[in-house]
Amino acid sequence: MRRSRTFLTTCAAAVTAVLALLCGPAPAAAAPRVPTILGGTVLYGSDGTQCVVAFNATGGGSRYAVTAGHCAGTPVPGTPTTWFADASRTVQVGVSVGASFPVDDYGVIRYTTSALNLPGEVALGGGAVQDVTGSTGPVVGQQVCHVGRTSGLHCGRVTAVNVTVNFAEGAVHGLFRSTACTEAGDSGGPAFSGTLAVGFVVGGSGNCASGGVTYYQPVAEVLARFGLSVY
Repeated sequence: MRRSRTFLTTCAAAVTAVLALLCGPAPAAAAPRVPTILGGTVLYGSDGTQCVVAFNATGGGSRYAVTAGHCAGTPVPGTPTTWFADASRTVQVGVSVGASFPVDDYGVIRYTTSALNLPGEVALGGGAVQDVTGSTGPVVGQQVCHVGRTSGLHCGRVTAVNVTVNFAEGAVHGLFRSTACTEAGDSGGPAFSGTLAVGFVVGGSGNCASGGVTYYQPVAEVLARFGLSVY
């Protein structure tokens, strides 16, 4: 009987060893994925909206996202929109702290968690990025490129500054215009000249099949108003 018990114990140990060889050790728990948010990233609002981050910015020890105001404006006064990194709205990343539309067309979101990767870059598509090191105002004749969520990367020349555009909600002043085309859904898309942030898409006419123009909110105005800088 003693021998039988020893045999059973030995067999059990052998089976355990074989299973370990076949299956390997139990995997370690995966670390939570840190969201990366850069120019061109979509954020999802608690009010059901979806907004494209134009540029990341910093100021006063906090970090911010700058986007279009007609998207990020607070629909209910006194109730700031909360923003999430995912469409299911489970990964909270920030809250609206300011917006203007019409008259101007900008929104500013303050990031509320340090568990984010916030590079000072713009996504160009296909994994390529454009580094952004500063900001500048638009000048007629300046080359400018923008990345739209719908149409992708397009470049053109600034043809006018301090433009007023009449939207259904009212007039927006101080915009600039370029020959680059745009499509519906491109709002908030970052516009840059080299490594300098210039503005972001707020509207346009025509399309990228037949040609058109794009209107932008200058980013320098927004940064100055909130004491921010891109990086």
